[in-house]
Amino acid sequence: MNNLEKVSVIMSVYNSEKTIENSINSILNQTYNNIEFLIVDDSSTDETFKKLKLYSKVSNIKIFQNQENIGLTKSLNLLITKATGNYIARQDADDFSHKDRIKIQINKMIEKNIDFSTTRAEILNSQKVIPNISFYFPKLFLKFKNPFIHGSLIIKKDVLIKNGLYDERFYFAQDYKLMFDLINKGYKHKILKDVLYKLNSENNISSNFSDEQKYFADCVRKNKEPKLYQNENL
Repeated sequence: MNNLEKVSVIMSVYNSEKTIENSINSILNQTYNNIEFLIVDDSSTDETFKKLKLYSKVSNIKIFQNQENIGLTKSLNLLITKATGNYIARQDADDFSHKDRIKIQINKMIEKNIDFSTTRAEILNSQKVIPNISFYFPKLFLKFKNPFIHGSLIIKKDVLIKNGLYDERFYFAQDYKLMFDLINKGYKHKILKDVLYKLNSENNISSNFSDEQKYFADCVRKNKEPKLYQNENL
């Protein structure tokens, strides 16, 4: 009998044909043995969904397809409502998880009664590891930037439900908004020192944002209502 807590890994995919297989395989190769993997294709225009269908017969994978592009925030919320695990784990379609990532995170979260955690990450094709100093004091640094690697997030599902899932007003910076809200509500959190994730870019943590991302991040910091975002893909 498997007494491990069930973890639902969620991934929203859009035009990731070059990286999707390696990303999926990094979850299938996890040493943690009680995982369901929910993937939604957000109406990709390349060969992404064709590659996803190759995994349709894998017993612990469930694949969905949006009929139109609805964006990351709504896609993640869709998957959370379908998840059956007690924990929700994120995985981005162009990144890769260390084989022990979920096991290490879950064990430390249970041991310390942590509500959500992320890990440090290595930038692919470089020796850079992020975050650096900020992982010691995430609440302090959160006032200036998001020190959390969103793709490495694991969170108790009931905490997400109580928070109202991801705030769908935030087409961008939805991870920043989530972390900001959870920390201000007093949920126990930790950025693990372990480097358990590999990023294709550091866009989710650096200042190298698009104007739209900068705008939404600024709304988080100022606790300001964002303007309605018009998705050009629709």
